[in-house]
Amino acid sequence: MTALEPFFLAEFLGTATWLWLVFISIVMGLLVFDLGGLHREQREIGVRESLLLSAGYITAGLLFGLWVWQVKGGDAGMDFYTGFLIEKSLSMDNVFLMAMIFSFLSIPRRYQHEVLFWGILGVIVLRAIMIGLGAALIAEFSWILYVFGIFLLLTGVKMLFSKVDAHPNLSDNLLVKFLRKHMRVTEQLHEGRFFVRQYDASGKSVVWATPLFLALVLIECADLVFALDSVPAIFAITQDPFIVYTSNIFAILGLRALYFALAAMIHRFAYLKYALALVLVFIGGKIFLVGIIGKIPAVISLSVTLGLLLGGVLLSLWKTRDQASAGSHE
Repeated sequence: MTALEPFFLAEFLGTATWLWLVFISIVMGLLVFDLGGLHREQREIGVRESLLLSAGYITAGLLFGLWVWQVKGGDAGMDFYTGFLIEKSLSMDNVFLMAMIFSFLSIPRRYQHEVLFWGILGVIVLRAIMIGLGAALIAEFSWILYVFGIFLLLTGVKMLFSKVDAHPNLSDNLLVKFLRKHMRVTEQLHEGRFFVRQYDASGKSVVWATPLFLALVLIECADLVFALDSVPAIFAITQDPFIVYTSNIFAILGLRALYFALAAMIHRFAYLKYALALVLVFIGGKIFLVGIIGKIPAVISLSVTLGLLLGGVLLSLWKTRDQASAGSHE
């Protein structure tokens, strides 16, 4: 046994350290290849490139799930895929909000990828903190799962009956007003820079944030809000922090890559919201069913989640087929 073997075999949050290191290495490798290799220069990303890049991230996530299946067992593998599906689907609304933020701040497409890339790094840290806190709460207070269950049930029911404002006015948003009041933000972009040095009203040279940095802050805050749904949802599937965190991150990596293709056709998924609502109701209800009928097998959770989401996508595409035809004629 080498001197490092005890470290690699030691458990961190219930999983061997070497498994965490493999995951971190894969994610960092993908990000370095993305920004340092494929997108070293700031440029506009087309739909075809967006789809290919997203397919690569999704393939990486699916292969990682197979590896989890092999290393941690079949139930862990199915839990990973269930969490992967839920996070990717719940993040669809996040894509819509990101598109609105970029439009509101007039961020050109050639600079959007850099904002999303650095946003991913923030998400990796924020999700780690949230999932770590969630795992600690569940370990200390097992009843917190029932709180998650009630929250998911209420969120699902609310989503079923809520009306979505297709054109919200971000200028009236409290966070936007707060940031503009407490930050020096330039009126114009300065290419792809987040900060510039300019003179203030008194003639002193100070650091100003650009609209690009404001977009990054707004997107990070939006992801934090959406995580309040997705993190409890995956904890309701499994309490293994490794599965919760890795499925979250792989789903987010693929979604950010898909943004450039998805933002232009988000209206085609109008009915997916109702499928997501039913998924949240199912997951929330599953927590309470455990005490009545016992643990629901992972294969059933994955099958129900996949069936509902697939049904929502197919129904959306069929119901909005006229919009697709009109778009193609234009």
